[in-house]
Amino acid sequence: MSTGARRPRHVLEHWDAEDEAFWTQTGKRIASRNLWVSIPNLLCGFSVWLYWGMVAKFVQKAHFANTDLFSFTAWNDGETLGGDDYRALLFTLPAVAGLVGATLRIPNSFMIAICGGRNVKFMTTLLLILPALGAGIALKNPNTSFLVLVVLAALSGVGGGAFASSMSNISFFYPKRMQGLALGLNAGLGNLGVSVMQFLLPWIITFGAFGDWGGAPYQVGVEQVWIQNAGLVWTPVLGVCAILAFLLMNNMPQHEPGSTLAGVGRYLWLTVLGFAGGGVGVWLLITPWGGFPELLKVFIILVAAVLVTLFLMKRVTSKETRKSLDPQFAIFKNKHNWVMTWLYTMTFGSFIGYANAFPKLIDDVFGVIRVGADGGLLAEGIVNPNAPVSSSYIWIGAGVGALIRPVGGWLSDKLGGARVTHWDTLVMIAATIGAGWYVSQASQSVNPERHFMPFLLLFVLLFATTGIGNGSTFRMIPMIFEKEQAGPVLGWTSAIAAYGAYLIPKIFATQIKAGTPQYALYGFAGYYATCLAVNWWFYARKNAEVSC
Repeated sequence: MSTGARRPRHVLEHWDAEDEAFWTQTGKRIASRNLWVSIPNLLCGFSVWLYWGMVAKFVQKAHFANTDLFSFTAWNDGETLGGDDYRALLFTLPAVAGLVGATLRIPNSFMIAICGGRNVKFMTTLLLILPALGAGIALKNPNTSFLVLVVLAALSGVGGGAFASSMSNISFFYPKRMQGLALGLNAGLGNLGVSVMQFLLPWIITFGAFGDWGGAPYQVGVEQVWIQNAGLVWTPVLGVCAILAFLLMNNMPQHEPGSTLAGVGRYLWLTVLGFAGGGVGVWLLITPWGGFPELLKVFIILVAAVLVTLFLMKRVTSKETRKSLDPQFAIFKNKHNWVMTWLYTMTFGSFIGYANAFPKLIDDVFGVIRVGADGGLLAEGIVNPNAPVSSSYIWIGAGVGALIRPVGGWLSDKLGGARVTHWDTLVMIAATIGAGWYVSQASQSVNPERHFMPFLLLFVLLFATTGIGNGSTFRMIPMIFEKEQAGPVLGWTSAIAAYGAYLIPKIFATQIKAGTPQYALYGFAGYYATCLAVNWWFYARKNAEVSC
């Protein structure tokens, strides 16, 4: 690492991870430090990005216990929503966070070479303090407008965008032979933020952790809860992580962000462009489309957000930035970029989407009785008094999926990524169909809780397959692409896959409103079948075009 006057201390003077002597003497120590600072920053990013599924769950429970609390009238002519309409509305919050977070991954895919890895990690963590603190303040007031929560959910998307730049950054530090494990650790332990958050929040809201400043509790049945703590608890943690990134991480010598101020300036401008694209998507999402098919609307919004963001990055950036972007944009001419985007969306998109929807999905399927004693359907459904305590289980799936991700990378180092992906996908299809069947049984039962445990076990298996597939597909990318293209491809594929955090909650919301949540899972299984065929044709079969 440079100590001379030519480069700032945080900019490395030389880097060649494939040189064994350099790696042993210098590189391994520096790479390890950057990795272990990156991981907690990414963990917090995932936590703040995806806590909206939990916030929606807490708000929904408070509202149905006392309809004067959080009685939202959004897009309903000033009338308070009820029943499944209210449940569907609250899915908007995790969907908005997912939509904007995925859109922000697009500029984040290309930021490292332009802004510097250390600058990007510091700024993403620093910016996350805004939605964390803002959510804490907003949730103190039960009359907060739903639109305020939508804006805060959108700001939380910074945490989702951080994944693309983080993975791209770490890929530059490690030799190819170690990237499966290194990327698996960064992603897997970063993804663990979802499980940590889902485990932490049901506990932290049970007492006044922030004293008088934290505000008054809400009375929910016989319990007092501080829903606002779900946001406030992350503020000091994010501050510490941002300082560590600023002091201990490095920029690569081949990346030329200039001074820290210049790199931060480019980061902020690219982030603004990502927010512009995501903002278009959010505006389309919350604007009524009349009788337009809801599922088709969901996909049109995704495409619009992507195209607007790419257009702005090409047209509304400096000549110097565009010059840096052009060689990275060459990935769009490579068909394997699109093939791997399709495959990685199956794994990471499913993980992040299920994690975002899972807290409310359990309550909406097993916490509601939708049929009467005579077997007839109930118009609104009634609260199931024997519903499982979902907070005891919701963290397990994301935890398993995150912790097993490095295993997927390790297995792929040994057996090949395409082979691991092939067998993993087969199990994914079976687990998804099985989970859908138990959802169907629960929706038609006067005792839906009887079907919860087999559903939970299948869903935990499903989370495990998404984790292994995350590791195996990410391991395939450095084997398919040259090093300078691998970083942008890693970022781009993770960006598109992250739209799972938007798509899956919205699809579940649509099907819950229609009374057929199992159809969502059957549809996902059909998509996984196409991924099985694509992976086999391009990478897993004998004499495949690319062996990886």
